[in-house]
Amino acid sequence: MLFERQTFLVAGLSRSGTASAEYLRSKGAAVYLYDDVEDDNVLTAAKKLEELGCVYVAKSALEEKAAACDVLVLSPGIPIDHPLPVSFKRAGKRVIGEAELGVLGLRCPAVGVTGTNGKTTTVTLIEGILREAGKNAVACGNVGKPLTSCLGELGEEGIAVAEISSFQLETLSSFRPHVAVILNVTEDHINRHYTVENYRYLKAKLLKNCTESEFAVLNYDDPVTRGFAEKTKAKVIWFSLTGRVAGGYLADGWFCYQGEKVCEADDLPVGGDHNRMNALAAVCVAKLFGVSNEAISAAFKNFHGVKHRLQTVGELNGISFIDDSKATNVDSAVKAIESVKGQSVILLGGKDKGYSYEPLFDAIKSSSVVHAVIYGENAFRILNAALKRGFTGVTLCRPFDLAVRVAYLTAKPGQNVLLSPASASFDAFHSYEERGDRFAELFGLFCAEYGNKRLPAPEAEESDAESAEE
Repeated sequence: MLFERQTFLVAGLSRSGTASAEYLRSKGAAVYLYDDVEDDNVLTAAKKLEELGCVYVAKSALEEKAAACDVLVLSPGIPIDHPLPVSFKRAGKRVIGEAELGVLGLRCPAVGVTGTNGKTTTVTLIEGILREAGKNAVACGNVGKPLTSCLGELGEEGIAVAEISSFQLETLSSFRPHVAVILNVTEDHINRHYTVENYRYLKAKLLKNCTESEFAVLNYDDPVTRGFAEKTKAKVIWFSLTGRVAGGYLADGWFCYQGEKVCEADDLPVGGDHNRMNALAAVCVAKLFGVSNEAISAAFKNFHGVKHRLQTVGELNGISFIDDSKATNVDSAVKAIESVKGQSVILLGGKDKGYSYEPLFDAIKSSSVVHAVIYGENAFRILNAALKRGFTGVTLCRPFDLAVRVAYLTAKPGQNVLLSPASASFDAFHSYEERGDRFAELFGLFCAEYGNKRLPAPEAEESDAESAEE
């Protein structure tokens, strides 16, 4: 792109949109700004960008200004079939995302990580291992730090460890990571991508540009991901919990790679098979970059999970509060249910993503979940799924704050209040992070309100379950 000779329209002034505009202005491009939502956050972001020379466009002037633009930079939050990108494509103009802008400016090797669940954990593990080995690794992309904001920090000697979502893959065409990691592919974002087949196609796009010089690290235990091996020219490196594959695997309590013991599985403080899978993917990436076993072990020992993913907030009157707000789909919530020790009252609900909730209650019925408090925009869909599966230990409670309070009052000493919603947060919050932060705030308020005043349940009804662990 010849930035100085082209005009860009940045649509969506979230974190990635703001980063795109800042990057484009640093390259001397003419930049217009637009957002369907005109709330205080958007207007504040627009005002700061106008100080850099950007021009904010109101809805009434959008058609005229869009006609004058050469390229649309689309925020991941705006679907590719929105009228604005559709109009650009019909006019034969280019539609890209912030990640594509970042890739075009990238001068160092990259690791790309995608999958339905586990992306942030895996990216964090990889960054930690590479940094432990003395490399300038930077976690970026969907993990929270836009790639365009990291280009200066990365330079030519760094390693970009990029979390890539299916939303970003809609507008990403030039990415060719040195190592492409696909963790798993289960049903998610059907409200955005319409069919499971479209969703799988987008995940496989991470491998599209890889050649024989690159590596594809794939989950052998996931049938969809295993099938992606036939769609790439890259050298495939497997990881598995179920067998000794050509790559990373678990054997006799050790994380192994290509027949070599790397480190003990207990070096990883967080439990659960899903975390071991993420760790094996990270081991594969680390070994492909020549990292020592000692550095991998040290990085694992220093890892204590990511925020909002099975994070213990605290304990009040014998009841543990666990924040798993990052569980925005059924598969992720099921993994949480399987991982948390002790009986739980689970909080379910939020914005619907178009999939079935029946499998969630199949898992709940055979788990240590004793009650579900259902809230949010999709409350009745979740309730209907619970009743279809014969799970009747439910309370319907629409507002989030009240639902958390009801969950606490329902739980008994020795049990958990588990926020693992299996839903997006956008019915009431800007992000799953905001939802998790509110959960923690409510815990603090309950501590002040209830303290040790709440009477324990009668002895015959007390639970002897273990307290929650990650």
